[in-house]
Amino acid sequence: DGVRIQAPFQHPDAPDPFGRLWTPHRMVYIGGQDKPEDASAHHCPFCAAPGLEDAESLIVHRGEAAYVLMNLYPYNTGHLLVCPYRHVAGYVDTTEDEAVEIARLTKQAVAVLGGVSAPAGFNIGMNQGDVAGAGIAAHLHQHVVPRWLGDANFLPIIGRTKAVPQLLSDTRRLLADAWIELYGPHQEVTNA
Repeated sequence: DGVRIQAPFQHPDAPDPFGRLWTPHRMVYIGGQDKPEDASAHHCPFCAAPGLEDAESLIVHRGEAAYVLMNLYPYNTGHLLVCPYRHVAGYVDTTEDEAVEIARLTKQAVAVLGGVSAPAGFNIGMNQGDVAGAGIAAHLHQHVVPRWLGDANFLPIIGRTKAVPQLLSDTRRLLADAWIELYGPHQEVTNA
C-alpha cells in the first residue's frame, strides 16, 4: 500500500517549498504592449533608438550603416541585436554597405561578448517575418545570443520564464566599454 501525500490548500501568495520566480514585467512582452502600432518607420523602436541616448536606448555601439543594441527582452544575458539604421524588413533588401556592416558588427559582437562573458557558444540569426518568429518584422535585426552550458534549464520549460542575472543597463555598460577597448569609440552618425 503506497503512502498518499496531500498538499494542504495554499494561498497563491504564500511561500511554497519550491519558491516562485515572479516576472510580471514579461507580461508587457507577452501581451504585445511594446509592439509597434504598425509596420511604419514612425512607430518602429529600432528607428527611434538611434535618436536617443545610448544608455536610454540600450545601444552598445554605433556604426555608419548599422548599430548594436541590447535586446529589451533577452533570451540570455548579453543578447544583442544588430540593426541597420534604415527601416528595411528583408535581408535581401539591404544595401551592400548595410550587409557588410551588419556582418562586421556581428563578428565584433561575438568577440566583445566572448571577452566580457566567456560564453561557450552563440546563436546568431535573423527571423524574417512574423511567421518566422520576428518580434518586430518590419525592421531587420540580427540576434547574437551568448550561450553557456546548462543555460537552457527547466525555467523556460516549466516556469515559462528566463532568469537573467544582470540588469540590462549593467550589461550594456560592460559591453559598450569592452567594444571601445577592442575597436575604439563608435562613429558619430548624422543620418540617424
